[in-house]
Amino acid sequence: MSIRVEGITKHFGQFAALSDVTLDFDKGKLVALLGPSGCGKTTLLRIIAGLETADHGRVLFDEEDATERHVRERQVGFVFQHYALFRHMSVFENVAFGLRVKPRKERPGEAEIRRRVMKLLDLVQLAWVADRSPLQLSGGQRQRIALARALAVEPQVLLLDEPFGALDAKVRKELRSWLRQLHDELHVTSIFVTHDQEEALELADEVVLMNRGRIEQIGSPTEVYTAPASAFVYGFLGSSNQLFGEVKDGYLDTLGARVALPTRETVPQRAAAFVRPHDLHIERGEGHGVPATVRRILTLGALARIELSAVQDSRAFEVELPLRDLSALALTQGETVRLVPTAMRLFPIEEAASP
Repeated sequence: MSIRVEGITKHFGQFAALSDVTLDFDKGKLVALLGPSGCGKTTLLRIIAGLETADHGRVLFDEEDATERHVRERQVGFVFQHYALFRHMSVFENVAFGLRVKPRKERPGEAEIRRRVMKLLDLVQLAWVADRSPLQLSGGQRQRIALARALAVEPQVLLLDEPFGALDAKVRKELRSWLRQLHDELHVTSIFVTHDQEEALELADEVVLMNRGRIEQIGSPTEVYTAPASAFVYGFLGSSNQLFGEVKDGYLDTLGARVALPTRETVPQRAAAFVRPHDLHIERGEGHGVPATVRRILTLGALARIELSAVQDSRAFEVELPLRDLSALALTQGETVRLVPTAMRLFPIEEAASP
């Protein structure tokens, strides 16, 4: 099922949760709604589900207006952060619940219910816990059961709200890979809400970046990361260092130093430069670059992270480099070096400074 939201606006009192949002979700795609807390992503998901009503705008399913449809008529499955499994029911009965509460004319027979439930438990690789209580399962197992329950009613759309937010990092990573494989098998149109950039970039076919109730950028994970449309997107996706200053003759004058611009693209006269940690090089001796003091050196597997502060105003910077390059540099804590960007994106200072 394809989904389109047109001109969706929603206020809670004086707070504008969504402001004239229009989006298309293609059939069979896995789309991430990504952004900081309070940006409107969960509100948009709930409006698509029929759990919230928009002040203005409409929701279309397969080009048919579904704005006034009751949640039971929208053929959507839900998976929430906190599982919401029934503790007094077995795993089997939790998955069967949506089938058992269907109107009598639509309700499958007992044999068909058992067939569907066991097929789904096989799909989520948990048929062996069918007779157990949810209380006997781990967090990751409970979330897989919650997904099986959502799929039991054969939804046309699957909506997931921070589905892995309550789990530890290792389990989250495992479930992300598992959910992507499951989606590739089922091809159910799926929308999931997250504030975890890694989760969105790893899982989604398309990422929708939201900020303050509006859409900042829509694109593939590669597009939004490598070609951010705004300072907000650049700053939100991945780590970044920022430099503010005046652009003159191919240089950025900042922090009492001159930094050569890697490209000659048209840039604002007063600019904020965003630099990824792996695009910031450490050099010694005279030359262009921002003078900075080495504060801390961390080794993270095959990578090293160097934390530094600008000599002029103690602004913090991060540099990432392979461990072998760290050994070659032979840095010492308290040493003063130069930070030289090899790639950067420039935006107007006013845009970068907006909250």
